[in-house]
Amino acid sequence: MADAAPPLLKVALVEDDIAFQNSFAAAVGSSTDMRLIGMAHNVAQARKMLAGDPLDVLVVDLGLPDGSGIDVIRDAHAAWPDCGIMVSTTFADEKHVIASIEAGAAGYLLKDSSPEKIADEIRALHAGGSPISPRIARQILLRFRPAEPVPPAATLAEVTPIASPLSPREREALELITKGFSYDEIAELMLVSRNTVMTFVRRIYQKLEVSSKAEAIFEARNHGIL
Repeated sequence: MADAAPPLLKVALVEDDIAFQNSFAAAVGSSTDMRLIGMAHNVAQARKMLAGDPLDVLVVDLGLPDGSGIDVIRDAHAAWPDCGIMVSTTFADEKHVIASIEAGAAGYLLKDSSPEKIADEIRALHAGGSPISPRIARQILLRFRPAEPVPPAATLAEVTPIASPLSPREREALELITKGFSYDEIAELMLVSRNTVMTFVRRIYQKLEVSSKAEAIFEARNHGIL
């Protein structure tokens, strides 16, 4: 006698964007191991859904017409503690990333995912994984990565603080350079073009009177700018 097939994953979506609703429904509908149980278009409908039987995976958009998807995530995590919750949104900034994870989300993807990837990530989430786009993962790592310490040999007496000649954005760029990010990565994290990052770097070199990254970092630390 053949083994019984595993039960279908029960999936639901909280989303008000018609295009993504269709893409998501197509992704789930074309998969033989999952079924779309429900679709809510706003926070009010989502809360009615949460009063029903628990699901396996809930995908939530953050920008809903009557409130924040973060509230839905928080309520779902409380009502269905075993349900995997994944965010799908156009928001990629650190504030929304951290707030979603703190509310109970275990996966975070941008809406440009293909239907095939959506299905794969639903499976990964249900299997205990935490699918997160590389761009967002880097933001999270950046938040928790400690700044490089000043070498022990550099005591307070050796540091000569000066008023920073750098603008806030130039200093932000220099801090990211110090942490080892490439110019392309810095452009993505600062939400600017690579050319703008290069402009920041040129200004940093001019203001600190240096000609390399290493010299810029040394001078900034030596004068208490970093």
